[in-house]
Amino acid sequence: MSKQTENVEIKIQEVKARMHHLKDLRMFKRYQCVLMYLKGRTPMEIADFLVCTVQTVYNLLRAYRGNGLDGLSYCQSPGRPKHLTDEHEKELYQLIIEKKPSDVEFSAEMNWTSFLIRDWIKNNFNIEYTDRGVRKLLRRLGFSYTKPTYTLEKADPKKQEAFIQDFETLKRRLSNE
Repeated sequence: MSKQTENVEIKIQEVKARMHHLKDLRMFKRYQCVLMYLKGRTPMEIADFLVCTVQTVYNLLRAYRGNGLDGLSYCQSPGRPKHLTDEHEKELYQLIIEKKPSDVEFSAEMNWTSFLIRDWIKNNFNIEYTDRGVRKLLRRLGFSYTKPTYTLEKADPKKQEAFIQDFETLKRRLSNE
């Protein structure tokens, strides 16, 4: 076995070792690209197998040649830019914390809903959000969002009355002690 063949075998074993316990599909495909290349596959064959473009294969191989397997790691994608500025987000945060919807000329709602927040953003900043976008914004601002549920309609009136009587009895007992 020649020295070059030994080096390729060592590199193949290194890639396989990294792939062994990997749970990240994206990184697995990157290692798979290098592994296939080391085993003699063409960039076109690799692209067909991994269902990606030939340019992506070339980019991954260039990263591998430049920095080894560590060159294949990726950074978090930045994603789409925010619609609201930091000042707008602070204003929205303060609004939700300090005021009720009725305080800012909405109908007599007791709690903020994503629909009300969406409408408030549209009225004040002229920026349109979807309901889902508002829920993501709320999570990013540190709020938890739950959909309201209406269960009183399903409640058994007899059980409710029994609960009220038991509760009143318990309150009287505790106040006498």
